[in-house]
Amino acid sequence: MDVTEQVEALARPLVSSLGMELVELEYKREGRQMVLRLYIDKEGGVTLDDCAAVSRELSAVLDVEDTIPGRYTLEVSSPGLNRPLKTRSHFEAYAGRLVKIRTFETLPDDAGNSRKTFLGELLGMEGDLIRVKLREGQTASIPFAAVAKANLEFEM
Repeated sequence: MDVTEQVEALARPLVSSLGMELVELEYKREGRQMVLRLYIDKEGGVTLDDCAAVSRELSAVLDVEDTIPGRYTLEVSSPGLNRPLKTRSHFEAYAGRLVKIRTFETLPDDAGNSRKTFLGELLGMEGDLIRVKLREGQTASIPFAAVAKANLEFEM
């Protein structure tokens, strides 16, 4: 198990016990230092106090477990307006919202147009397919396993 998987195994239940969801976790080099970044969310949005609570609790656990070798910076924040969509439940919960989905390979929309980027209103999940009403008017059925990256888009 790599560092990211070890930290996630510790962080996910901790964040959940505080009434929040761990949306994403990154551990990467930025400049000369390593950064451990967690994105958390909850119904109604995340406050600064929420971020501080997760940071305080997780720091204590990571110090005891000694999971991360060397020095690192811990950052905890909300996923922001362009929240990533990672799980099936995310695609169900955010139905009706504007999304941008990028796929690993080129796929046809329901009108037969091939593309790797799908922008439109998220209709939800149907089995293993993510349904989207595209900005151009047609719909698309995207296999969940084909999604490389998906996120909410800010609507103006």
